[in-house]
Amino acid sequence: MNLMPRNAFGPLELVNLPSELNGSVGNNRAVGGRPQISAQNDVDAVKAWLARFVETRTTFDSYRKEAERLLLWSVTELGKPLSSLSHEDLLLYRRFLADPQPVARWVMAKGRKWPRNDPAWRPFSGSLSASSQRQAIVILNTMFAWLVNAGYLAGNPLSISRQRQRRSKPRITRFLDEPTWVEVKASIEAMPNETDREREHYFRVRWLFSLLYLCGLRITEVTTNTMGCFFSRRDRNGDDLWWLEVTGKGEKTRIVPATNELMMELVRYRREYALAPYPVPGEPTPLLLPIGGQRRALTRGAVHLVVKEVFERAAKRVEERGDEFVSRANALRAASAHWLRHTAGSNMAGAEVDLRFVRDNLGHESITTTSLYLHGDDDERHKATERGHRIAWS
Repeated sequence: MNLMPRNAFGPLELVNLPSELNGSVGNNRAVGGRPQISAQNDVDAVKAWLARFVETRTTFDSYRKEAERLLLWSVTELGKPLSSLSHEDLLLYRRFLADPQPVARWVMAKGRKWPRNDPAWRPFSGSLSASSQRQAIVILNTMFAWLVNAGYLAGNPLSISRQRQRRSKPRITRFLDEPTWVEVKASIEAMPNETDREREHYFRVRWLFSLLYLCGLRITEVTTNTMGCFFSRRDRNGDDLWWLEVTGKGEKTRIVPATNELMMELVRYRREYALAPYPVPGEPTPLLLPIGGQRRALTRGAVHLVVKEVFERAAKRVEERGDEFVSRANALRAASAHWLRHTAGSNMAGAEVDLRFVRDNLGHESITTTSLYLHGDDDERHKATERGHRIAWS
């Protein structure tokens, strides 16, 4: 294997394999049919698969890393193209991931990460943990399955691997029960609000917790969306309903009912910043602002800190009542902003809000093109959320 040409080993974008190793005549190449990609060799086929992920950088980098590792291992250690790999070969590769040898060829110099175009670059920074090995195989299985569907490969050498039976997901436990949630709200309402700074902090906390609970937002959704995402739309009965358009996880967009309670809190919050009662479309004002009147978004870390401070304040209030309240105080100290999202979902489900509406409110699935025209369904979701999901500030 050491006789391989120098340009046969390196990052995927720099690899230039000889014809006997490039997969142009791989044993597992599909014969006949109608290929859906134009790739004639393994490197180009892998690049065609990776092209689907170029807009999501972290996913692209992760998938490219696993693909190039396997391709380089195949041609270097086995002397065969990726498109000739068998199921038994992949079993050997799984063991290789746990201990890439020889180290000088496969592992970067300790304590240093080299640029991809540097001669010192290597595919690994060390041995992979068991979980990382499993993740690598999952990614490669996805790649092989796609190449089969694309008509490039005849079969997926990983498809006959033993599949673990999927466990059903446990019930959500990281949420605040009703008595604990009441304590959190009481703690917020007891915050000092005499000075201008105290008032600004008080109304910001009320607004933040209203967003997290009434809309079920993730912290990232709070920090990356703006007040210009609010809009009103007239329903079939002539009533104006407010909505919040949220771009969230995976760059998916959903619209969340902005109930009367939420809009009242928004008006109060904007008043503290001398803003007009209601935002206008496209307004760049962040959903949550720093203390002091600056018009910039807070970081995720800053919002996490605000939430943890509120939970700590509530925990101290609770534990002052005696030892029997220690467990509740401990739960509050363990809680995070995401617990409010789970609390929101649990409350909506408990209030018999249609589970389809809960799903759409929390954005567990993306909004389909068709749903953009089903305003009647959206309006019913708004009304069901209004009836069954309240924060009830005193």
